Amino acid sequence: MEEQKNNPLHGKTLEMILVQLVDHYGWEELSERIRINSFTHDPTIKSSLTFLRKTQWARQKVEDLYVRTFA
Repeated sequence: MEEQKNNPLHGKTLEMILVQLVDHYGWEELSERIRINSFTHDPTIKSSLTFLRKTQWARQKVEDLYVRTFA
């Protein structure tokens, strides 16, 4: 538990992170910052979550952007 104290992602679900990023940037700017098809072609939270849960490199980019934006 002690090691999570300074982790800005602690207690955040991937869905919470994605929703907050979409609210902040919108799909268009988010797709410019992170180039993945689920953000550029008919983006939805559900389809993006499906992709991000299967693709570690894309999830890492989303988490990194979240930390840079909100931490």
